Amino acid sequence: QVQLVESGGGLVQAGGSLRLSCAASGRTFGSYAMGWFRQAPGKEREFVAAISRSGGNTYYAESVKGRFTISRDNAKNTVYLQMNSLKPEDTAVYYCAANPTIYSGAYYYRQNEYDYWGQGRQVTVSS
Repeated sequence: QVQLVESGGGLVQAGGSLRLSCAASGRTFGSYAMGWFRQAPGKEREFVAAISRSGGNTYYAESVKGRFTISRDNAKNTVYLQMNSLKPEDTAVYYCAANPTIYSGAYYYRQNEYDYWGQGRQVTVSS
């Protein structure tokens, strides 16, 4: 089992940048594929980005491709989401999630493929 704690985010003007971090407990962080999701007010939670266990494979939602970068540091048990060129429509609560996959190169974009979730972190982009 793993516990996830997000940090970072906050308030930024459109065009600015923010970075989210997600720290995982336990000694087996490298056994989990990781993902970021977000939920805007009045909307369903949606996929943002995913990364494989090794970090060698990544996948992004079309809406963030070219602006957001997911990365991980397995030595620090942490996954990151660097968000650049932020837009007001990026405003949401952002969640990290973990999938205890046996496949080192796999990434996942469906919410039901993730077993563990963080508590969420607010990101607000003003126009």
